[in-house]
Amino acid sequence: MQSFREIREARLAAEIGTLRKQGDLPIALVYPSPYTVGMSSLGYQTVYRLLNALPGVSAERAFLPDDARAARQTREPLCTYESARPVGDFPVVAFSLAYELELAGLVDCLDLSGIPALAAERTAARDPLVIIGGPLTFSNPVPAGLYADVILLGEAERLLPVLVESILGFGDRDALLADLATRPGFYVPALHGETLPDIAKAPDEDLPAHSQILTPHTELRDMFLIEPERGCHRGCTYCVMRRSTNGGMRLVEPARVKSLIPADARRVGLVGAAVTDHPGLPEILRHLVDTGREVGISSLRADRLDDEIVGLLKRGGYETLTTASDGASERMRDVIQRKTKERHLLRAAQLCRDHGLRQLKLYMMVGLPGETDADFEELARFGLELARVAPRVAFGIAPFVAKRNTPLDEAPFEAIDVIDGRLARLRAAVRGRVELRPTSAKWAWVEYRLAQGGFAAGLAAARATRAGGRFADWKAAFAEVPAPAVRTPEPPPRRLAVAG
Repeated sequence: MQSFREIREARLAAEIGTLRKQGDLPIALVYPSPYTVGMSSLGYQTVYRLLNALPGVSAERAFLPDDARAARQTREPLCTYESARPVGDFPVVAFSLAYELELAGLVDCLDLSGIPALAAERTAARDPLVIIGGPLTFSNPVPAGLYADVILLGEAERLLPVLVESILGFGDRDALLADLATRPGFYVPALHGETLPDIAKAPDEDLPAHSQILTPHTELRDMFLIEPERGCHRGCTYCVMRRSTNGGMRLVEPARVKSLIPADARRVGLVGAAVTDHPGLPEILRHLVDTGREVGISSLRADRLDDEIVGLLKRGGYETLTTASDGASERMRDVIQRKTKERHLLRAAQLCRDHGLRQLKLYMMVGLPGETDADFEELARFGLELARVAPRVAFGIAPFVAKRNTPLDEAPFEAIDVIDGRLARLRAAVRGRVELRPTSAKWAWVEYRLAQGGFAAGLAAARATRAGGRFADWKAAFAEVPAPAVRTPEPPPRRLAVAG
């Protein structure tokens, strides 16, 4: 097995854009998943660049080891990439959390760094200040609260300078935390308890976020990422980034997007919750493919796909057209206020065939409130209909997990055996004509318990992780935690027809 030194040196040698800086305030910026995942995170790369741009600050990256269990067994310390300095030696350690299951990686990273995991067990004289931020803070960061001295809520562009100024200005940690607790966007769990302040919003002039480092050693392989828009103007009831979050959808002018793309970037990914809703998307895509770039888009909406956009995607290297239906049936899509109709998905299948793409892939959820076997019978019927149009069809299926700050907050998690049974019947019904790629209902249940939990759920994450991190370990850990509150979501208001 390669040592960390060998892995680090090989990865650094392949990077373009690595920042190396000395500062009075060195910060270890840790991603609690492996390097290939962390370096695919636009938010993580943006924070890395922003911190290094601040006077007197230097930020170095660290990641969860590829084999965290082996690292625990060998007691290999977690070190940064830029200098190989142990993370535990930094005065400030900042984590970026994208989703609930990364709490396990957070615990692993703290343990491997020799930092007491719980904030209450740390001392200012001996231990770093531990900060948490990232996409998870838009939903429910409370389970991570006991591990953090302070959590940055929402968009961090304007919070980071305030944080650094406060750290440099306060010699006493208690005074620092008391001051931050009074400022918008800062959650100090020891003082706020489980009550969250409002999340922060970056001014439009701070947009867009974009990559700092290009590397082949990521899930996206040398792809330069940039966001032509942030947020979403739609109202899907399950989504954290719906129109009510931080002002909805905010657009970046195509000229601004194009100006920030490096001339030597051969692969460009457009990232955002609703990229295909950007009215300037065709202009951006034309610029990219006309200059010989490959392109990728994080969110294709079926009702926005047309001949021009799919043609540009094909020229930009697309072989699979990936979009989402989310609900198993038209009825369920109406319930969750997802505007995608069967005609939009059939049109996507036809565009896939017309432009010589090899596959249509649809993402969807199983276990939504009110779902029945009849909805999955409709899905099987429609899947076979799509398979008669597109060259190949694949369904990426994930169990529904209710998230905080959405209308479906506190919705129940469907029984694992019910989910598995519906998937088995769907597989039999499509008879191999549609490829099914389901994610685990068991791990979705773990995600649900964390998404709906508080401090007690966060403590369960530490018990499960240290016990080995198997599903049985999580199940045993959650047996000591009260089940989340459950309510039956109200149906959306019916629109009445008005005679004209």
